[in-house]
Amino acid sequence: MALTRLWSCTFLAAALRAATASELQMPLVAQQRPVEGDSAFSKSLVNTDKLQDSIKIENLVSRAKELYTIAQLSEPEYGHPTRVIGSEGHSGTLEYIYSALESLGGYYTLSKQPFPAVLGKVYESRLVIGHEVPESASPMSLTPPTTNREPVYGDLVLVENEGCHASDYPANVTGNIAFILRGTCSFGAKSELAGKAGAVAAIVYNYESGAVSGTLENPTPNHVATFGLSGNDAGPIVEKLKAGEVVDSIAYIDSEVKQIQTTNIIAQTVEGDPNNCVMLGGHSDSVSEGPGINDDGSGSLTLLEVATQLTNFTVNNCVRFAWWAGEEEGLLGSDYYVEVLPKEENKKIRLFMDYDMMGSPNFAYQVYNATNAVNPVGSEQLRDLYVDWYTKQGLNYTFIPFDGRSDYDAFIRNGIPGGGIATGAEGVKTKEEEVMFGGKAGEWYDPCYHQLCDDLGNVNSTAWLVNTKLVAHSVATFAVSFEGFPERSDATTLDAYENPAMYHGHHLIL
Repeated sequence: MALTRLWSCTFLAAALRAATASELQMPLVAQQRPVEGDSAFSKSLVNTDKLQDSIKIENLVSRAKELYTIAQLSEPEYGHPTRVIGSEGHSGTLEYIYSALESLGGYYTLSKQPFPAVLGKVYESRLVIGHEVPESASPMSLTPPTTNREPVYGDLVLVENEGCHASDYPANVTGNIAFILRGTCSFGAKSELAGKAGAVAAIVYNYESGAVSGTLENPTPNHVATFGLSGNDAGPIVEKLKAGEVVDSIAYIDSEVKQIQTTNIIAQTVEGDPNNCVMLGGHSDSVSEGPGINDDGSGSLTLLEVATQLTNFTVNNCVRFAWWAGEEEGLLGSDYYVEVLPKEENKKIRLFMDYDMMGSPNFAYQVYNATNAVNPVGSEQLRDLYVDWYTKQGLNYTFIPFDGRSDYDAFIRNGIPGGGIATGAEGVKTKEEEVMFGGKAGEWYDPCYHQLCDDLGNVNSTAWLVNTKLVAHSVATFAVSFEGFPERSDATTLDAYENPAMYHGHHLIL
């Protein structure tokens, strides 16, 4: 492993500044096209070095500029660029990806997979407890509004235990606001039980000092308007309630939760053994707050560029690319895909590789620490492929938890080996990582994570190019052979994942 790497401050918007005058005369929209050929006989078997060499930052930059223009289609409705599901920006993203794949001369079999998705939006919220407005209070994702979208008033009622059973809710919670400790069961279950008990709103407070920002997940008629609250803010309130003091509260949420239709896009090579598929995916949507050029424009465009360059070669094993919709709403697209996948089709997927956020500005080269001990066998071999590649390039890397925060989750829960790489989101870079990767310790890996500023200036071109080459390597390796890679077991579910995880996507769920 190399000791250090010089930090590159070259961001996406400046990626071409060092180009010569003649290079700058090349139109940015002219991406490198596959070599023309009417027959597979004119192509050779994919070679990892050649596929990696075909990856050019100019192509990725050009695609990102197009994606940002597409995100601007949402400005009339949202007031800013976004590619959230249900928006014009996301519809345009799907059209862009599908059209690009259609232009590749029949190399792929293409399909669109529509599915129902839940979209939530909070327009305004406020929580008052006693005479204080706690800074940590935040509405849960997919929370319903308060009654008639007006403030509701009531006393706080301390729920027993962790509010996971109907018997935990005392009779006097009716017409009041349930005050519930986080833990054991999901936020959605707590909100539903509070609603069934007659509460007009619910507050889930943390058992740790920090804030709670989570999701209620699948809406039910009994959900009530629900806030999260930090342990620091909740501590004095709990003491008062336990001492028998009355603490009144005002809760207000103006929100909307609705069901829409959105679409996954799947592209599978026509050639290659269809019973032994390497699959990889990224998500096509952004959060509503911004255009999502790093999250996950970088991953979805990496897939598109690798898919384009792969058409210069033949493959032994089928390669299946996926662009998931609704990841930001709770991994909706990938969950749906795996849920409806027949068992015999599940067994044909030898592994799934997740590529989400490939070029964070304050990046670290992160590898999911997927071990065979607690994941489907083969996950660790995939992890080691990434490690070996970084090591061979003289690059540092670091392991990150494999904890359900991205679209690999449904695959590993259903027996399919998985893994992936990333460059960091809202996590804080350590001093050690500053030495390993450059950048600035004490700041987020992506300072614009889930914000309006996740735009063309928010992608580090060095990290994006490096990781796209690694994605190409992963594809080329398994498109040629699965030699030495574990065979799929008969299990299509994993006992280790029967208990709920703390995260589902970027949202806390319990």
